[in-house]
Amino acid sequence: MHSLTLGDFELSIFSDGTYPLDGGAFFGVVPKIMWSRKIPADEKNYCTAGLNSLLIRTEHPRTGKQNILVETGMGSKLSDRMVKFYGQPAQLLANLAAGGVAPEDIDIVINTHLHFDHCGWNTIRKDGKIVPTFPRAKYYAPEGEWQYARKPSERDSISYIPDNYDPLVASGQMTLLKGGEEIVPGISVKGFPGHTASMQAVIVKSGDRTACYISDLMPTTAHIDLTWGMGFDLYPLQTIESKKRYYATAIPEKWLTVFTHDPKTPWAFIEKDEVGKMVAREA
Repeated sequence: MHSLTLGDFELSIFSDGTYPLDGGAFFGVVPKIMWSRKIPADEKNYCTAGLNSLLIRTEHPRTGKQNILVETGMGSKLSDRMVKFYGQPAQLLANLAAGGVAPEDIDIVINTHLHFDHCGWNTIRKDGKIVPTFPRAKYYAPEGEWQYARKPSERDSISYIPDNYDPLVASGQMTLLKGGEEIVPGISVKGFPGHTASMQAVIVKSGDRTACYISDLMPTTAHIDLTWGMGFDLYPLQTIESKKRYYATAIPEKWLTVFTHDPKTPWAFIEKDEVGKMVAREA
């Protein structure tokens, strides 16, 4: 488990495991001869992708102690067809338990978007019903993402599993965000479109230190180049513009970037080297 202190916050990475992902899907139009130098692929062209959730522990005079979970991994509700593609790692709850965190201990859950590998543990099946995995938690997700998920395109409909979010919206346990809101003091969301139209990052700020869960804008350290996106990105040109906007602040202010799908390096500082190339320096 990776942990560090960022001002008033304690940040910890908890993994839902790893899964195989086609290299072409992972890197889109980037040639294999280039991306394979950074991430190896097996004989079937599969790379290993991680499922990193971020637990933020905070204590504030106004709100008290809180445990905030960003992203809930792939979960345990995949169809048989999807299990054939991705397996069913489903390790998040066990890893949280090993760290002394029970589902009842989570106060807030934030989803950056609603693809199945980011909100899978939002809910579980219990006695034939879909119920919240984190019964006390307030859930948050982008409103635009939920609206799109109700009627996605043929291209990406497989990425959405309504049981991960619809019951929470219906019960009022999930709040839909317009973008830019502060969830609790020091923790806010900001839209970075490209992967989807309404994907948001989660920004953690304390004093002069900032960390950002940038989600699928840059899923791994291998994706930090401006033009290296995923085949899954619905708006690849917006991905580039969002990266530019992110770097304009994150690099000079030395933000810690958290990577959702990097199985080895869950966070790093992104810098420009002497020739202007983006490099990741481990925290």
